[in-house]
Parts: sequence; structure tokens; C-alpha cells
Amino acid sequence: MTFSIVQLLGGLSYATTLFLMAAGLTLIFGVTRIVNFAHGSFFMLGALFTAHWVTDWFPAWGDSAPLYLVAILLGAACAGLAGAIVEFLLLRRMAQAPELYQLVATFGLTLAMHDAMQWAFGPEEVFAPRFPGLKGSVQIGDEFFPVYQLAMIALGPLVWLGLHLLLRRSLFGQRLRAATQDRSMLAALGVNPRPLMLGAVVLGCALAGLGGALQLPREPAHLQMDMNVIVETFVVVVTGGLGSIGGAFVAALLIGMVHALGISVFPQATLVIVFLTMAVVLVFRPQGLRGRPADALDKAGAGEAAQTFQGVRQGWAWTAAIAAAFVLLAGLGWAGGAYWQTLAADALILMIFGISLQSMMALGGLVSFGHAAFFALGAYGAALSHTLGGASLPVALAAGCGAALAVAAVFGAAVVRSSGVYLAMLSLALAQVIWASATQWVSLTGGDNGLIGLALVTPDGQPLFYALLVVLALGAVLALRLLSRSVMGAALQAGRDAPLRAAASGLPVSWLRYRVFVESAVLAGLAGGLFAAHKGAVFPSLAAVSTSVDALLVVLLGGVHQLWGAVVGSLVLTYAGAELGREVTYWRGVLGVFIMLIMVASPSGLLGVLARLRGHRRPAAAGVR
Repeated sequence: MTFSIVQLLGGLSYATTLFLMAAGLTLIFGVTRIVNFAHGSFFMLGALFTAHWVTDWFPAWGDSAPLYLVAILLGAACAGLAGAIVEFLLLRRMAQAPELYQLVATFGLTLAMHDAMQWAFGPEEVFAPRFPGLKGSVQIGDEFFPVYQLAMIALGPLVWLGLHLLLRRSLFGQRLRAATQDRSMLAALGVNPRPLMLGAVVLGCALAGLGGALQLPREPAHLQMDMNVIVETFVVVVTGGLGSIGGAFVAALLIGMVHALGISVFPQATLVIVFLTMAVVLVFRPQGLRGRPADALDKAGAGEAAQTFQGVRQGWAWTAAIAAAFVLLAGLGWAGGAYWQTLAADALILMIFGISLQSMMALGGLVSFGHAAFFALGAYGAALSHTLGGASLPVALAAGCGAALAVAAVFGAAVVRSSGVYLAMLSLALAQVIWASATQWVSLTGGDNGLIGLALVTPDGQPLFYALLVVLALGAVLALRLLSRSVMGAALQAGRDAPLRAAASGLPVSWLRYRVFVESAVLAGLAGGLFAAHKGAVFPSLAAVSTSVDALLVVLLGGVHQLWGAVVGSLVLTYAGAELGREVTYWRGVLGVFIMLIMVASPSGLLGVLARLRGHRRPAAAGVR
């Protein structure tokens, strides 16, 4: 009984941190309608700034409770100031963009802020002193519980009460609430929404920085804090319901309790239990506990949706010419030596993976933030069939596709009930479950050591395998072209753009969404199996968030509605990442800035830029004639 009370208190303390993060993210989304993936970066900024303040710059502050508290507030203020800069330079320019583009742009911001903080603070962990006056512990039966964490438990309800009073009783809060309902109507009444958006972002980022600074007496500040916290923050926000502070508070308590239960009962499966909790909530409550239906992500491009695939209407002669150029480039990559051969193979596999996601996004309006789950299932399916059963390459690839198919067939039933950010987070939950399973099931997967020494492709078979990659990548593009022009493709687009009207017309919208999701998962599984054969090793990181983001970047860099978008995106991401990694120390930050520029300047991707340039040139040429 005593042990359970201590675990309960630990869960409540953890829930306070989750609520501070989730409340800030909810405020930003409620006013700006931007899902800020970089929210964890502001958490890390608050922690690093405060840690260096009380450890390196003014160590005497670490011995005084009032000064330590001021340092914590300065960390929150630093995060709020950074939020103001980001709102002015990026977020207000993304205000009208679809939420998917906002997610990717703020992921680029995450990369940029990570490298900026590494440059400013250094890569080492920073151990801050304990908070003066709250260093001891209280005895509960035979166990002890830190006094500081008791203070954290009391802080959570106080923050919720403060936000409640701000939003309900103040003029600023009332206008904030009005902005969440209808910004255009608020502007028509003479209220400028821009200061409200700025205020919401500053307050939300300051809350994230406060959450990071308050973690210091419990754990050191380090450069992995952003990704560690943002995933569970999204779990809380989506479970509670997007835009609901009260929902975030309830969800933070729920996830905190589940986290504590997992640590005490199933310590190796804590993360799985957390994500399964979110998945169960979303299955029965697709909009979260207290959320409203999301309607932006379904449109996946708003004005672009009606265009479907640029280049589809161009004839087969033009498609054949591009395909020939593609084969020529692949041949040049093979002729360039071992380094370029490896990069070309990486790009081809990433291309197939990207096309698998593009098919369900562009045609079905389904956005997955955890597509890496099926990539990893394909890789592990191929690897295990080879190591346990001695399967050859064709059989191993079939096993990988079968593993992805089996999971997608079951998981797809939940997909057809969800949409928008909720669908994206439900898919992320699946990917995290696969990642945690691969990490913890050491006897089967090897855990973090992975499965190595795969011999699916021999040195003599490398040329044939490379040719297979070229054929499969080109075949995936052409299959996407055929699907987009088929009856099923037209029905998918109708269900994407006007689902209620399509259903009233007799189209099986749910079945079509289910089918394209499963087919996309199988293609992702094929890409994963090819990856296992190419690299000769498989690790749990294949199911990580970064792998899913790679697929999104491939699609969006090239253009989600461009037929050859995944081709261009995979080439740019693979080669730019490799070359920047060799020449530039902070290459991730450079890549992040590039991603943000593309999302702001051309949400339709690089091919969209070229299409617009051609459109501008044609009238000029006609005038010359």
C-alpha cells in the first residue's frame, strides 16, 4: 500500500511536467491552429539556459531559493522570447498553411534550434544543484518521497487555475478564446488577431521553458530533452483533445498515472502502455476526451487538393522521357563508385518508402506520422525470416510485406474512424509500440544491438539488387500514376475532398480509405525489407519518429501533389544530408532552415516552384512572339 502511494505521487509529479508542456502546446494550437512540433525545443531551451545560469554563469544563485526561482523564471522568459522571434519569422507565415506543412516546418525548426543550442551551450550534460529548501524527503510508511516533487504536484493545479482565470476573467483571455473560435469574425469586430497570436505563442513557449527549468533539480539538462518530452506531450494533447486546456489537464493526470503504473508493474513496457492508452482513447473518442473534430488535415493541401498530381495529365511520352532520365541518373550513380552506389541505393529505398506515404496522403487525405512502423515491420520480417529460416531475398521480402500487411489489416480498422492530427498521432502510437517492442524483445530482435550480419545480398549480386531497386522505384511511380487515373483513384479523391457527399453518393468511403492505407503499408514494408537487404542489419531506430519524418520530408520537399515529388524529395534529402554531413558541422541546423524555407516559400514543394516558374515564363514567351 505504501509503495503504491509513492508511485501515485510520482505519477502526479510527472503529470505536472506533462501539463505545463501540453497547456502551452494547446494554447498555441487553439489560437494559431499550428501544431508546434518544436515545442520540446523550448522546453530544452528553458532547461539549458537555467542550468548554465545557476551552474556556470552565476553559481551563487544556486544556493539561494529566491535567486534560484528567479533563474527558473528567466529560463521561462528566454523560451518565451525565442517563441516571439519564431512567431514573427515563421509561425505567422504558416498560419494559412495546412497543418501537415506546419508540422514539417516546425520539425525543421527543431533541427535548427537543436544545433543552435549545441553551438551556444555545448554538447555536454549540465547538472544543476538541488533547489534550496526543498532538498529533503518525507517519509511515507517505509518509503521516502522527495519534497521537491511534492511542490511540483501542488504547482500543477495552480497553473491550471491561473490559466483558467486568465482565459475566463481577463479581456486578453476572452479575446484569446474568441480567436480560437473565429479569428475572421474577431478581426471584423475591430480586434487585431496578430497580437493575440503573438501572446499565445509567447505564453505557450514560456510554459514549455518553465517545465524544462523545473526539471533541473530532478535530472540534468541535455540535448536529447526535446525529443524525449515532445512525443509524450503530443500524447497528452491528443488524448485530451486539441485546443482544450481542461482536456490537457485530465489527460496529463491520466498519462501520469499510467506512466507510474507502467514503471511499477511493467517497467520494460511503460512506453507501450502509454501509447496504448492514447490509442484506446482515440478508438472510442476519435477527437480525444474533450476535443473538437479536426478538419484541416483531411484537406491535406486545401487549394492544391483539386490538382491531385501535377504531371498526371501529361502524356505517356513525357512520362517515358522522365523515366528514361531517371534510369540514366541511376546508372550514373552506379558508375560513380562505392560511395555513390551506396547513396543511390539509399535514395531509391527512401523513394519507395516516400511513395508509399504519398499515395495515401495525396489520394486518400490520410496523414501518417508513424509510417515507420510498417517500414520497420518489413525490415524485421525480412531479417527474421532470413536468420531463423534461411530465406532467400524474394522470400524475405515477401515475409516483410506480409508482416506489414498483417498489422495494417488490423490497425486500419481504427484508421478509418480517425482523421487529421488524431490519425497522425494514432499512427505515431503504433510506431512507438513497434519501436518499444523491438527494443525490449531482446531474445527475438536483439534489442538495441539489432540483427546484424544479414547476407540477403552477396557481393556478386549487388548489381542485380541495384537494378531491382531501380525497377521497383520506377514501378512504384508508374503504379501511382495509374492509381491516380483509375476509378478507385477518382473515388478516393472524392472521399478526400467531400467525404459526406461521397458517402451520400454511394461510395464506400471507409473501405476505400482502409484499402489505400493497407496497400501503402505493404509498399512501406517492401521498402523496409529492401533496406534490411541493402544494409545487412536492422535496428529498432527504423521505427523511430525520425524515420517517419524522413518519409514526410521526402513527400513534402518534392511536392505531395507532384507525381515525381517523392523522387525529387528523396534525392535532395539523401544527397544533401550526406554532403552537408561531410562538410558542415551543424548540418542538421542547415537542413532545418532549408526545410522551413521550402514550407514557407512553396508548400507545393520544389517541383511546385518549377511549375510556377514555367507558368510565369509562358506568358512572356507568348508576348515576345
